[in-house]
Amino acid sequence: MVTKTVSKLLDWARRLQAIAQTGVAYGQPDVYDRERYEQVRQIAAEMLAAGGEVAAVDGVLALEAGHATPKLDVRGIVFRDGEILLVREGGAWSLPGGWVDVGESPSEAAVREVLEESGYETRAVKLLALLDRDRHGYEPHAWHIWKAIVLCELAGGEQQTLHSETDAAAFFNRDSLPEPLRSGRATRAVIGRAFKHLEHPEWPADFD
Repeated sequence: MVTKTVSKLLDWARRLQAIAQTGVAYGQPDVYDRERYEQVRQIAAEMLAAGGEVAAVDGVLALEAGHATPKLDVRGIVFRDGEILLVREGGAWSLPGGWVDVGESPSEAAVREVLEESGYETRAVKLLALLDRDRHGYEPHAWHIWKAIVLCELAGGEQQTLHSETDAAAFFNRDSLPEPLRSGRATRAVIGRAFKHLEHPEWPADFD
């Protein structure tokens, strides 16, 4: 079992937000109950804002509706000649990827994100890992997030135009990864594990 590394304060804020969101979704249709859940949400916002703009954070939290569940982020792993594909955004490098959209499968999201951010057409071939972001050395985030790490194969053809969010895409070997890495999206440990999966294609997917 991998240990959760998120701070207690962040963990409490997330749990309060989840109680408030789920309470609004399933609670009794009583105006006072709703107000109490909204107060709980505001406390979570105050904790997450950490002295910043509470109203702005509360506004973001208020947009979440229904039963509170983790969000799903997908990252595409693409190898060519033993090197891994990384993309650059805002001066930092990461694995191509992003949020899975409603109506998409994880594999569809991975292929779309790789194309948008790197310009390469691929096909998803294997789930390498399903990870709780809090347990794998990522920087803190307001949301509880799971990461689906999907192996994608190049589908041929020339590199297409990059998505507006990224300004570079290149392949790197494990000993010459670029700096800086965007730690909220790709850690050295996760990239290193991807190279291990390349060496051992018989391995099952990692999880937790």
